[in-house]
Amino acid sequence: MEIPVIDFSNLESKKRSETMALLHEACEKWGFFMIENHGIDRELMERVKHLTNQHYEENMKDSFYETKAVKTLENNGFISNKDWESSFFVRHHTSSNINELASLSQDLRETMDAYIDEKIKLAEKLSELMCENLGIEKYRIIEAFSGSKGPSVGTKVAIYPQCPHPELIRGLREHTDAGGIILLLQDDKVPGLEFFKDGKWVKIPPSKNNRIFINTGDQVEILSNGVYKSALHRVMATKDGNRLSIATFYNPAGDAIISPVSKLLLPNHFRFDDYLNLYTKTKFEDKGLRFETMKNMAAGNSHQRVLTTKN
Repeated sequence: MEIPVIDFSNLESKKRSETMALLHEACEKWGFFMIENHGIDRELMERVKHLTNQHYEENMKDSFYETKAVKTLENNGFISNKDWESSFFVRHHTSSNINELASLSQDLRETMDAYIDEKIKLAEKLSELMCENLGIEKYRIIEAFSGSKGPSVGTKVAIYPQCPHPELIRGLREHTDAGGIILLLQDDKVPGLEFFKDGKWVKIPPSKNNRIFINTGDQVEILSNGVYKSALHRVMATKDGNRLSIATFYNPAGDAIISPVSKLLLPNHFRFDDYLNLYTKTKFEDKGLRFETMKNMAAGNSHQRVLTTKN
């Protein structure tokens, strides 16, 4: 099963319509995909990976091997309530905690900040393209996520260490993501990420050629009224080496009020006779207009919309 790959350079070419259609299908049918030629500097991406791996070796590795998960695994116990990962979380917006993470080097902090600035731009671009494909206002997702202070952005930095008994534990247990748009810079050598599609687990290959892996979270599914999907996924533990994962979450603010975009809602709570009456007058017209009229009728605004329909 070949994972969709969206080439962002085609958005500025004659292939834009084809590329937008591929993006829509990826969001609608998959809930995950890769993007390439996205504009984030390759050297910056490589540097953040290098510094993160270095930080793990110098500051996290020893403490990980003292955790309960490791001790339990050494005793050959199956672990169903813990994950084989070593991680930390960086908040970027609306407030940053990066200077509170004392073990991070100044170089890593500055590199991470520069990288996340680029990730936020990319997330906003993706949100605008999704809105265009959904036929809603360009900034609808950004506005819905903003609350009183703007969208919430944070990054989970994780290493999934080499595991001697990967059959006894998950790197990260099965889940969907609670938030909005997730942008993942992952390992280019060690696999492990899997997504669930059509009744099967799809193995996500390591990211080559500067690609960034994208998946949509629960709030995008809600906002799109289920048109776009939040996919179940997991990370498998592996004997093949340490796997790097730098996942940036472009999420709603904590006080953001989330609901499906009204334009994407289907009509409900109407009498079939009312629909049939409208249908006889508009049978050979766009059904979307009928649906919109029925929604307005249910809301008590039928008169103006029906007149518009007749015109």
